[in-house]
Amino acid sequence: MRSLLFLCARRLVGHPRTLRHVLAHVPAELYPVLFRAACLDGRTPALPPLLAAWPFPLLSFRHLLGHRDWHRDWHLRDKPSKLCVQAVILAVVAQLRRALDEPCGGTSARRCRLRVLDMTGLQDDDAERGPEGMSLWSGTVALAKATLEVSKHHRECLKRGSKRRKGPSSTLAAPQPVTVEVRADLFVNAASFAVLRDALRASASAAPLRLKCRDFHAEELSVAGTVSLLELLDPASVRRVDLRFNNLGLAGLCAVLPHLARFTRLLSLKLPYSNVDVRRAAAGTDAGLRCLAAQLGKLPALRELNLGSSRLSGKLRQLLSSDLQAPLESLELPFCSLLPGDFAFLCQSPHAPALRKLDLSGHDLTENLLGPLGRLLEESSASLRHLDLVECRLTDARLEVLLPALCRCSLLRCLGLFGNPLSTPGLKTLLRKTLVLPDLRLVVYPYPVDCYNHEPPRPLPGSGWVFEDAVDEERLAAVNAELCQILASSGRADAIWTTSLCQLGALDYFAL
Repeated sequence: MRSLLFLCARRLVGHPRTLRHVLAHVPAELYPVLFRAACLDGRTPALPPLLAAWPFPLLSFRHLLGHRDWHRDWHLRDKPSKLCVQAVILAVVAQLRRALDEPCGGTSARRCRLRVLDMTGLQDDDAERGPEGMSLWSGTVALAKATLEVSKHHRECLKRGSKRRKGPSSTLAAPQPVTVEVRADLFVNAASFAVLRDALRASASAAPLRLKCRDFHAEELSVAGTVSLLELLDPASVRRVDLRFNNLGLAGLCAVLPHLARFTRLLSLKLPYSNVDVRRAAAGTDAGLRCLAAQLGKLPALRELNLGSSRLSGKLRQLLSSDLQAPLESLELPFCSLLPGDFAFLCQSPHAPALRKLDLSGHDLTENLLGPLGRLLEESSASLRHLDLVECRLTDARLEVLLPALCRCSLLRCLGLFGNPLSTPGLKTLLRKTLVLPDLRLVVYPYPVDCYNHEPPRPLPGSGWVFEDAVDEERLAAVNAELCQILASSGRADAIWTTSLCQLGALDYFAL
């Protein structure tokens, strides 16, 4: 239910002309609620005057539009539209241009106190974004272009000022420009590489609008391109580097990772789909693995590592044993072709009792791997919050073997089982057994094998049981209703059981 204050703010932002006239008399404490109402109602004309007179040094989308729930971090409850985000960026650009054009201490510079614009966590991934939302890629491009526009205007102002100050009697110093730091998550690919590179260069050269990256995502870039952007990032602000689909190979990773050594606060490193396969008989593989392990050991704050789709058969000990400075809390190894020896290493490693998130999707959990996985779950039972076993060929019988260890994970919040050939009775058994886990809020379960119109064909190696077109929707809806009824009657109506993989992808290590 909206408060009376919010309802009044909603009426006011709906009349931007009135808002402009009364803002000078509005207490500073009311600006956040006016901003929230403008964003949530899509009142873009109200945003420029609010930004022009913003009375605080910080404007954070997450704090103004977000909330804290069972996650420990701020998350946006209602995403602002693309038009609202663009309006805020343009308003900051306009404000900085006015401040540059005015003499030192002009009216515009005195009114607006904004110095930090926090846009982290704002953009959605494509899978979750609605038609009005802004993608991470387009948000990055918009910020890069804004940075370059302000930088260009700053250079022009410096040239004009230099001409005015020329002369033997002139002692005037160049006025110091107002600066705004924009904190954002950045996504770059080949199409946006040049504009982001130029914007980061401008940010590094004391431009009035300065980009500070929190989470850096790069896709389909060369080794040289990746390195050039990493060198331009401020290492003090980066908590995650995500390099995917870059086809770097082991040699490419060994060339890129030394440039991360200065990122002493880097918590998360994601390197999925890097075209690493130790099963290939290639010269230099062991040397490359030793190099990679050594570079990982130079990241003192590293707590999350994703090596998804790297074929690491038998080499996990070599990568994750002695070089790392602290145990990992999140380890994502989907489709890594791990062997029983790799599982055994994890069971005995210092990572096991520290793991909060574990992804072992895409492994054929036959008896050779099922036992070691059970022991690994027992070792991590006091810390594990998120477990993904997607497309692991878990049958009812195999899941039943795993259930005792799974039910010891008392802090488990999320369980991903999509793509496994489980039956409706098997899912009911899973639900009833896991009721002892008080924090289990999300289970992404597979289409039950008895809900297919025909017996599903055997999956190809490496693929899962994802045959959505062959599913009987009525039977699937009945199963879902029955699971929801069991949850409700057990007092666990707050838990979500779903077949939507989007729910699983939305969760993140930093939300655990």
